[in-house]
Amino acid sequence: MTTFTPTTSAEVLEAVRWAAGEGEPVEIVGHGSKRGIGRPLQTEHAVDCSGLSGVTLYEPEELVLSARAGTPVAEIEKLLSERHQEFAFEPMDYGPLLGGEAGRGTIGGLLSANLAGPRRLKAGAARDHILGIHAVSGRGEAFKSGGRVVKNVTGYDLSKVMAGAWGTLAVLTDVTFKVLPRSETETTLALRGLTEEQAVAAMAAAMGSSAEVSAAAHLPETVTGKVLDGALSSRASTLLRVEGFGPSVTYRTEMLKHLFSMLEIDAIDETPSRTLWRQVRDVTPFADGTARPVWRVSMAPSDGHRMVMALRMQVAVDAFYDWQGGLVWLRMEGECEAATLRALVKRHGGGHATLVRASFSERVAVPVFEPQPAALAALAARLKTEFDPKAILNPGRMAAAHAVAGADRHATGG
Repeated sequence: MTTFTPTTSAEVLEAVRWAAGEGEPVEIVGHGSKRGIGRPLQTEHAVDCSGLSGVTLYEPEELVLSARAGTPVAEIEKLLSERHQEFAFEPMDYGPLLGGEAGRGTIGGLLSANLAGPRRLKAGAARDHILGIHAVSGRGEAFKSGGRVVKNVTGYDLSKVMAGAWGTLAVLTDVTFKVLPRSETETTLALRGLTEEQAVAAMAAAMGSSAEVSAAAHLPETVTGKVLDGALSSRASTLLRVEGFGPSVTYRTEMLKHLFSMLEIDAIDETPSRTLWRQVRDVTPFADGTARPVWRVSMAPSDGHRMVMALRMQVAVDAFYDWQGGLVWLRMEGECEAATLRALVKRHGGGHATLVRASFSERVAVPVFEPQPAALAALAARLKTEFDPKAILNPGRMAAAHAVAGADRHATGG
């Protein structure tokens, strides 16, 4: 097995040109924090981009940052924090959920997986904040798209094409993102003891109010004790986050307390609130060191809890909800066929189900990403042919027959 370890864009180009010329498939990898997502690859060669690291441009006043694709996100977030800035879309860290270390994900992987977090409803995902890229296609051709300033939109769509492609279209070498100021403070209100149906109604009311709630999640009784070191005890918690300047946060928090005055409410201050939402973002309640299947289901906020209720009639499952109920995290406690879950999702309004964590054998046997409708699959295949005609980049990761780029953007965070 040959592992290329490029430290420059030119070396990435050389490695991919070799693979394209020889017709040899290669795995594209950074630090491997998301290596367990998707179908297992059977390649004898890899392009390890972890050495392609470093921030190349950071202009806080212009709200723009550029970095080489192998730069750890944790390093970039530390740099941004020093200037009271952040990625507004709160990219999750898959590492601990998949049995690895936290903070190992790279900025290139962030875009390739189209990551997002609890602020998804307000701020979008990675694809909504990318400004420009430099990359090498499977043809062995270097190309760039977009620019380094927020107002530059030239080639913007091509940058977005890489979001959620999971390294099947091109090898990213450099990326440029828009960054935003971090909120001065935040408070989270925990509405206690609601059923899942009641929680969905409460989250909808909060998000529809003038309180400008930036995130809404529901942790059922079986999950709520697994965050903040058990500080929320075992009662179900419906979480509403308010961010901004201190006086504004206080005013809007009081507005929510008045709206839900008939309920038991706990207020969570800034520091534990930030910890709590990181744990929701990174699916900490299910980061248990096991290989028990974990599914990520994206569907309409009003339908998710109904799907879970129907699923519970067939299999033991633990669940919690983000994105106002529209993102459902499921940990299977018993056996459940992928077809069964996807049929229930379809029956309850439709959506996208992605198998995020599973054993090697399950990842081989199960369509990990939501199968695409025929028309979309044909379009994705044409896109794959344009960028990687010999299918040498991460072959088979997204589909069994051939690597299909861009499958299920919604299921991967977009």
